[in-house]
Amino acid sequence: MPKARKHKRKQPVTVAGPSDRPSQPSGSSSRPQSTRTVIRRFHVLIKRQAQLRLRIVHARTEDAISIRAELDVVEREIEELGGLEAYQRMSAIGQDKDRGGGSEKVLIEWLREMQIPRAMKGKGTRLRLLEIGALKPDNYASCSTWIDATPIDLHSRHPSIVEQDFLLMDPAEHGEAWDAISLSLVLNFVPDAKDRGRMLRLAHTMLRSEGLLFVALPLPCILNSRYFTPEHFQGLMAAIGFEQVYTRWREGGKMAYWLFRKASEHASASGTYKDHLLYQKKTVFRQGNRNNFVVLL
Repeated sequence: MPKARKHKRKQPVTVAGPSDRPSQPSGSSSRPQSTRTVIRRFHVLIKRQAQLRLRIVHARTEDAISIRAELDVVEREIEELGGLEAYQRMSAIGQDKDRGGGSEKVLIEWLREMQIPRAMKGKGTRLRLLEIGALKPDNYASCSTWIDATPIDLHSRHPSIVEQDFLLMDPAEHGEAWDAISLSLVLNFVPDAKDRGRMLRLAHTMLRSEGLLFVALPLPCILNSRYFTPEHFQGLMAAIGFEQVYTRWREGGKMAYWLFRKASEHASASGTYKDHLLYQKKTVFRQGNRNNFVVLL
C-alpha cells in the first residue's frame, strides 16, 4: 500500500516573522517599494509630532489633554516603526549602489560639468562641502582629491558624521565659510514651512560668493502640492539670492534635483521687499487631492 503523505500545517499568511517587520530592515535586500512606503509614513508622523508639540505648549489645560493623547498615539507609531534609527537605516539602504546610488551622484556629475575638479587642482585646494542630513560618512570619498566634505546630521549614525542641527549653527562663525552646501532630502523632512525657508536663507549666508547649493526633493513636493510648483520654487530662490544653474526631473519620476549659485551682491540686493512678500504666505496653485508641501520665507 502506498504510504500516506504527511501534510505540514501551513502558517497563516498574517503571521509575521521577525524579518517581516517594517521596523527591522535587515539590509539592501529590503524591497524598495516597502522601504519608500515606510519612509513616507515617517515623514507624515514626524511632521504631525512637531505640530502637536507646538500646539500643546500654547493649549489650555482641557485642550492639552486631548492633544497629549493624540501625540502619544503618534509617538507610539513612530516607535513601532522602529524610531528614527529605522528611518535613517532605510534611507541609507536607499543610497546603496544596488538601488542606483544616492543623489550625490547627480551633484558630482554637475560639478564635473562645471570643471570644478580642474579648478580645484589649479588652485591647489579642495571644494569645501557641507553635507546636511548625511546618512553615510563616505558619500564623496571617490572625490576626496578635490572635495573636502563635512557630513552633519541631527542624529549621527557614524563617528565621522558630526551630530549637528544646521538651523542652530552660528551664521557669524560660518558666514561665507563653505564653497558648496548639500540639502538632499532635507527640506521635506523639516516639519515647519518657515523653518524650511530659514534653512535656505541660512545656507545663503554660509556660502561664499558664487557658492553652490544642491537641493534634492521628492518629485511630488513640486508636482503634486497645492502650494508649490517648480516655477514658484525658482522664484523663491531668486528672492533669497540664488541663481539656478541646473535642474533635473521628469514626469513620472521620483526625484527632483537643483543646483543653485549664490548670486553676486548686486544681484542679491536687487530683490525688493515685495518679492519677499510673495513667498511669506501660501498661494493655492492646484485644487483636488494634493499634498501640502510648501516653503515660506
